[in-house]
Amino acid sequence: MNPKLVGALRRAGIYFVVGYGGLVLINNSGLVLDNMWIAYLPMFIAVYFFSRWADTKIASRSSNQSDD
Repeated sequence: MNPKLVGALRRAGIYFVVGYGGLVLINNSGLVLDNMWIAYLPMFIAVYFFSRWADTKIASRSSNQSDD
């Protein structure tokens, strides 16, 4: 499989899992705002940066294992 495709799918999977978890957390928190995007936007920005960081860590770990 194409390494760029694998990386994109891995990032999308991480983003989906963490983003869904964040949505569940915010929606079940009892937080009631007139505009819920005040809560959603920072959460999605944090999820984006976390998914990029986690993908980098996973990619470096898998490349280190393949070098051995």
